[in-house]
Amino acid sequence: MNKASIAEKVHEMLEGTKAQAEKTVDIVVDSIVDGLKSGEEVSIAGLGIFSTKMRPARQGRNPRTGESIQIQAMRIPKFRAAKALKDAVK
Repeated sequence: MNKASIAEKVHEMLEGTKAQAEKTVDIVVDSIVDGLKSGEEVSIAGLGIFSTKMRPARQGRNPRTGESIQIQAMRIPKFRAAKALKDAVK
């Protein structure tokens, strides 16, 4: 399943235009991304919690040359599934 198929399901349920369904899905995804960018947790009941965590700086190795490189610290996205989602997938 991808973004287009989710928009198709929204279109079937809401009976609006396909453009409205696609815009609705885009708004939801953009809202989640904007929340994560600002450092907030995004919690969706029955689905889970989207959050970010810091990955510390570390030494890495260039696989081509074997040279050591410094990898900068960065924030990465993280997802914790809700119990309802875990139970549904079992």
